Amino acid sequence: MTLRLVIFDCDGTLVDSQHGIVRSMQQAFLSFGLIAPDPDAVKRVVGLSLDQAVGRLAPELGASDVWQVAGAYKALFRELRAGGDLPEPDFPGVLDAIGALDAAGYLLGVATGKSRRGLFAVVERLGLEGRFVTLQTADDVMAGKPAPDMCLQACAEAGVDVADAVVIGDTSYDLEMARAAGCGAIGVAWGYHPPGELEGAGAARIVGHGDEIPAAVAALLGGARAA
Repeated sequence: MTLRLVIFDCDGTLVDSQHGIVRSMQQAFLSFGLIAPDPDAVKRVVGLSLDQAVGRLAPELGASDVWQVAGAYKALFRELRAGGDLPEPDFPGVLDAIGALDAAGYLLGVATGKSRRGLFAVVERLGLEGRFVTLQTADDVMAGKPAPDMCLQACAEAGVDVADAVVIGDTSYDLEMARAAGCGAIGVAWGYHPPGELEGAGAARIVGHGDEIPAAVAALLGGARAA
């Protein structure tokens, strides 16, 4: 039998984490006497590895300064979570879609620029423990999005050929990763990059609500298991 794998992005796809990300990034910049980046600029880099994101927001910074700002961001984000001041609501219909895909026999995974600790916190809060057979995060030893590494590692861990996997994401980085790895790609219209950019990055389909995900996956991959 052929197994099929559905790889979800997290921020902007499963949960709306923009408020905590923007707040932490702006405070990190201010703590070093830098101008706080515009919220829209911060949302544009969600999905990249943290050093890439900081580098794009402040290209004038040297490598050591980038890592210092990134470290401050991590500390501030952890403080928000520890203080219970980190709203990360799930998007409508997404949890039901995950349940439907799981029940249909698809394997599920996550590939995210989040830290492993941050992803585990989201998975636990949403009651998704045990749903995912592979979790790829910024803490793993690999290149971040849009490089194909996370996607390739997820497929390897799940025992699935890249042609039998699809990435679901809200940014061009997610879909460029999928294309580079040879996986299918589905864009979601509720995240941080507009649908036109997702199509340009290689999305075969764009869904506007979580309940559209299972049908879009079936259209690209076919049934969860095929002889």
